[in-house]
Amino acid sequence: MNLLKNRFALKLQFAVVLVAGLAACKSVKTGGSSASVKYAEAKLGWELGSQAYTFRLFTFAEAVKKIDSCNLRYVEAFPGQKIGGGIEGTMGPDMDDAKRKAVLAKLKESNVKVVAFGVTGANSEAEWVKLFEFCKAMGIHTITSEPNEKDLQMISDLCDKYQINVAIHNHPEPSHYWNPDIVLNAIKGKSKRLGACADIGHWVRSGLDPVACLKKLDGHVLHSHMKDLHEKGKGGHDVHWGEGVSNIPAVIAELKRQNFKGAISAEYEYNWESNSADVAASVVNFRNLVSKL
Repeated sequence: MNLLKNRFALKLQFAVVLVAGLAACKSVKTGGSSASVKYAEAKLGWELGSQAYTFRLFTFAEAVKKIDSCNLRYVEAFPGQKIGGGIEGTMGPDMDDAKRKAVLAKLKESNVKVVAFGVTGANSEAEWVKLFEFCKAMGIHTITSEPNEKDLQMISDLCDKYQINVAIHNHPEPSHYWNPDIVLNAIKGKSKRLGACADIGHWVRSGLDPVACLKKLDGHVLHSHMKDLHEKGKGGHDVHWGEGVSNIPAVIAELKRQNFKGAISAEYEYNWESNSADVAASVVNFRNLVSKL
């Protein structure tokens, strides 16, 4: 009887090990797709990543490694950052085809995807076309920008032509787009691909309630720069999400209520030399909050 029990126990252990092994193999074979499914925000259609500007003291290649270490799979690149990783030059529309392909190959190796580019803009229609062409080649779906209002109809037309979003970013007052009312008036009657990049922290620096701002922009939020600050006003600096005054739980709940779909970039502009741990802690807090929705 004991012998039979032992044989059954051994068979059961083998079956458990076999199932675990098959699951691991499936995870390896499916690569990035399986990696993204395990994150709570993916079920909401949110691409949680980081603005490379968070790691502006480093090359783009180094920034991507830091983003990967924070369990993030998406990056918003910014213009002018040195590429690094054995690739000369800086990130932007002036990259030739070889450099673009080399950067995309490096990103694939790190299982990180570039989904947005900014905050940037252009001074002429030809330059805007060049920017859209660059983003199309890189697989980027959103440009974050603070464009001149006189160019918005032209930009709106380019959004529809290239099927790429332009999300108007809000730096703090007195920048032109600091208030969501200004953004709403500017995009009125334009393409649905022309909308807002909701910078949560900058609204708080401008003395605005970020949840109220999001509600005003309902249906027009295309991208977000996520920030939590230690105090209200222009003197506020970044802290781990959910631990400051930006009411991040309510911000997350409002984005879900709006059925927001798009990228959310961590933009941690503090502790510049070693803020990877701060971003990682923010990501853990964010995912815990999302899982409770």
